[in-house]
Amino acid sequence: MEKTVTSSASGNVIQPEKVGAYQRQTLWSSVIGYAMDGLDMMLLAFVLPLIIGDFHLTTAAAGGISTITMFGVVIGGITFGILADRFGRVKVFTWTILIFSLFTGLSALAPSDQIFVGMRFLAGLGLGGEFGIGMTLVSESWPTKLRTKATSWVALGYQGGTLLATLLASYVAGHFGWRGVFAIGILPALLAWWTRRNLEEPAMWIENRRMTHKGFSIKPLFANRKITLTTIGLIILTSVQNLGYFGIMNWMPTMLATQRHATISGTIFWTLSTLSGMVIGIVVFAWAADKFGRKPAFITFQISAAIIVWIYFQISSPLLLVALGSVLGFFVNGMMGGYGALLSEHYPTAVRSTAENLIFNLGRFIGGFSPLFIGLLALHGSLSAALGMISGIYVLAALAMLFLIPETKGEDLETIEAN
Repeated sequence: MEKTVTSSASGNVIQPEKVGAYQRQTLWSSVIGYAMDGLDMMLLAFVLPLIIGDFHLTTAAAGGISTITMFGVVIGGITFGILADRFGRVKVFTWTILIFSLFTGLSALAPSDQIFVGMRFLAGLGLGGEFGIGMTLVSESWPTKLRTKATSWVALGYQGGTLLATLLASYVAGHFGWRGVFAIGILPALLAWWTRRNLEEPAMWIENRRMTHKGFSIKPLFANRKITLTTIGLIILTSVQNLGYFGIMNWMPTMLATQRHATISGTIFWTLSTLSGMVIGIVVFAWAADKFGRKPAFITFQISAAIIVWIYFQISSPLLLVALGSVLGFFVNGMMGGYGALLSEHYPTAVRSTAENLIFNLGRFIGGFSPLFIGLLALHGSLSAALGMISGIYVLAALAMLFLIPETKGEDLETIEAN
């Protein structure tokens, strides 16, 4: 299968110069894999009211389910990211989806909330590797000029998974309850496994392993003062991204159900509005990051997200919540169009998957406290007031992007190998 790569004078494999069948296959497998991430997280969000009723949970305990799932995602992401640098992106990518499929299915059979939480943790282990490994695979196999665009397409997969979760929650839950939703949820995961079963490793990784044979090390993430500050800045960015996104998306359907008396079907309009904004935001962000640079694009979206989140949760009209859901989604999640490229552009091939997974999943670990934190706040007030309090975190992200993270627009990945 043609990979259309050339070599630099130093012998390092450089980025491919054009798009062929291999590039399309890596993209498709990564898109579907990241869709499973969106599917899983939003399935839980949509059926959480049913689970609360079935197991008689408080809002704090319900928020803890999402948090424990996220802990599994973090541990799995870091572990499988390391393994992907050691044993291959594709091989480990396949392991992750099989683990996720198995324990998602078993979640449907849980007889108690304790066992359900355990299954969610184990499913999270497999789910954790999907983002970082998929983004690394696409970053290393696509031309430099198309890197942000290609990784933004992977990010769009999450929105596709969220849409699928909306449909499953709406139609399956009504007939088979929340257990039926999780049982059927394993089918798309098996599709993800099928798309990557014959996929080859990227030439950049193969050449790096042939020439270096290095073991695992995270030292390149803290090699000097500049890269250490960059790593810290990226952790701040991914933490804010996950804090805001999961806090809003995990609790918004429940807020609509409890404060606005909406049914599961009634949340579909809000979800579709928000998803449409997210999709447009990701596409626009990828264009802006390539045209104006990573720093201007991120800072603009971060400041805008701070403003819209504060305004949005002051609104009481259900119609206005639906109408402005697209604006909320545009700014809160549009930045996902840039993380795959941004994280890949600061680290060499030997640790690129480790860096992608470690940094993004540390952000998930911190962000994983968001559903629990909001649930605790809601015990003493309203969900809408608790959600509105997360507005300020986007200002922190903008400051980190401004002062800690260098601009990497147009940088070739092979240049990083020599630095």
